[in-house]
Amino acid sequence: MKKNGFTLIELMVVMAIIATLLAISSPKYFQHLHRAQESALHETLFVVRDAIDKFHSDQGRYPDSLDELVERRYLRSLPIDPVTDSTSTWEIVPPPSSKTKGSVYDLHSGAPGESRSGTPFAEW
Repeated sequence: MKKNGFTLIELMVVMAIIATLLAISSPKYFQHLHRAQESALHETLFVVRDAIDKFHSDQGRYPDSLDELVERRYLRSLPIDPVTDSTSTWEIVPPPSSKTKGSVYDLHSGAPGESRSGTPFAEW
């Protein structure tokens, strides 16, 4: 009487094939993941900087905090840094002149490390 099933050799061959496919595809996955985070960071910085500029044009001063941009509905919510996945890592840049009212002139990512092009995230 013959029993149907897989032998240990057949299972090992299938596992080796799956491991090879994962070894080939996982680096590509992580490259795409980092590329998506960088693209999201560029877009977030663009949108928040645009909101700061609009606030300055409307109010005649810069906002005192990112929360003020949300309170006055220039932004729907506090932006999340896509690299650190946090709203608290932003580095706020004050206005260049001490005579200018407000505290938020610009912002940069507080994420450690560099982008794929070699520039630190904090310089974006």
